[in-house]
Amino acid sequence: MNRFDRVKVLLTGAGSGIGRAAAIRLAAEGAQIFALDRGEEGLAETAGLVSGPGRFVPHVTDVTDEQAVVEAVAAAAGELGGIDVLVNVAGIHRTTPIETLTVADLHLLFSVNLVGTALLCREALRHLPDGTGVIVNVASSAATQGTPYMTAYSASKGAVLSFSLSLAAELAGRRIRVVPISPGTVATPLTSGLEFPEGLDLRYFGRIRSLFGSAGPEQIAAVIAFAASADAGYLTGAEILVDGGSGT
Repeated sequence: MNRFDRVKVLLTGAGSGIGRAAAIRLAAEGAQIFALDRGEEGLAETAGLVSGPGRFVPHVTDVTDEQAVVEAVAAAAGELGGIDVLVNVAGIHRTTPIETLTVADLHLLFSVNLVGTALLCREALRHLPDGTGVIVNVASSAATQGTPYMTAYSASKGAVLSFSLSLAAELAGRRIRVVPISPGTVATPLTSGLEFPEGLDLRYFGRIRSLFGSAGPEQIAAVIAFAASADAGYLTGAEILVDGGSGT
């Protein structure tokens, strides 16, 4: 399929995991991608994996730095000749048992997961075309499903979800679609690096784990590609929950 032939995509978190898989998938379908990540090495590795008719332009950026985001979005619009689709994947994950939760934990998780997403949306909206523009924000199933030892992370992703739903309502008059996607457990460097303090009771996770096991990043990327494409032209302001049925 070439659903993204000549479509200009601004993608964050492209250096690994879901963001990398999304870059590979969208480029394979013809997208012209301006890819952001704070890690130059990760972006270079992604660039080496991208193939197909699309184009991949790497750009090192910290999404929590307001001026850097302003400059990166302007650079994307200049390099690509506009922006048709914004895909916000960049995020971080932390375990934060309530007894040891710090203000620094809260600031960090909200700064990357919510503030970064909001800044990208604000700046990209200066370029997204009315009628066809699309924003896809990656939230998490943790936004609406109780997840022990992840209160701060869950709260930050809940904020991304509610932000996205309200933004969809705000942009309805411009007919710009906003679609939040909430993955469940995904096998990525983000989740493999989680550390739990010794002695924590982890039995609850057995109750909410999908019988399908963990998703691969490519499975989430496929949903991102659908949501961002014209195939989803009547989809906005509705969460797509991609959790393998763990909430059932």
